[in-house]
Amino acid sequence: MSAHPLDDPVRSSLEGPLARFAVRRGRVVRMDPDVSPFLMHPEILEPQDWEDIATLFGPRTIVGLNGPERELPTGWSRVETFGLVQLVGTHLETRPFGESVELGAADVPEMLGLVRRTEPGPFLHRTIELGTYLGVRRNGSLIAMAGERMHPPGWTEISAVCTDPAFRGQGLATDLVRAVGHGIRARGEEPFLHASDANVRAIELYLSIGFELRRTSRLTLVRTPASNLG
Repeated sequence: MSAHPLDDPVRSSLEGPLARFAVRRGRVVRMDPDVSPFLMHPEILEPQDWEDIATLFGPRTIVGLNGPERELPTGWSRVETFGLVQLVGTHLETRPFGESVELGAADVPEMLGLVRRTEPGPFLHRTIELGTYLGVRRNGSLIAMAGERMHPPGWTEISAVCTDPAFRGQGLATDLVRAVGHGIRARGEEPFLHASDANVRAIELYLSIGFELRRTSRLTLVRTPASNLG
């Protein structure tokens, strides 16, 4: 394991608190495909590792690989490479948010609809099982939410922070992040989160409310072959 649980939060989560969602093949492990598309993999990928990844994800599926761009085996294709920032809530002031409600399985269809409108990142029909999700409703409709994703020991990632475009500018994202962080701190853990380095507006917001930059990394999206060539 990495020296610090946040150095590889997918690995430290799947080998720890989220082990029940781990699907393993050889040296690679993915999260349950109904829960999340994240993958744990060795830094140096051997031919068998590529075959195992292709088997775990199936043909022509987009997979995220951490670290620098790699030479791809025959049949694989590169989709996109982008930077990530990891922020820790060192000075985040957390507090409950009276307008928020805890979301459950019955809310998932609306949550998926909100995700489609706002694109905060991967969210599937069982992602809610990763932790507590809070939402805000107006006139009965879900218009904002935030929740928990990775759980490296001692830490919890805040994720799926999104607000319907018609309701932005009201501070709902900030209130929800503080409220989710409040629940995390109540368990004796610390909040952290990730953002694309291109999402300057979100990063500036998080920094302004007490998050600090811990590290940067690269994520390369690749597409598996049309068939398992192994």
